[in-house]
Amino acid sequence: MDAKDLPSWITSLEAEDFQFIKNFVMNSGSLKEIAKFYGVSYPTVRIRLDKLIQKIQLSENSENEEFISFIKKLSIDDRISLEDAKMIIDKYKKEREDVK
Repeated sequence: MDAKDLPSWITSLEAEDFQFIKNFVMNSGSLKEIAKFYGVSYPTVRIRLDKLIQKIQLSENSENEEFISFIKKLSIDDRISLEDAKMIIDKYKKEREDVK
């Protein structure tokens, strides 16, 4: 698979996200085993997984427009909440549809 063929959600992830995914797969998807591996509690791992899921969902739900990419980056960098990012993107998309 060429880099140009990668889904946009993959390109939005950071190195630590890929490492987490790798460790998750290598531990058969067991959050308990991942918690042991990282030396943290199960709820901490669950939160980490939930944030990763949110990143992927946000990327999947967005088009590759400059404004949307900017809002996604703010959310990923925890400068705005995921809920606010989704609300802004949804409003932006609705206004663009109304103009067409």
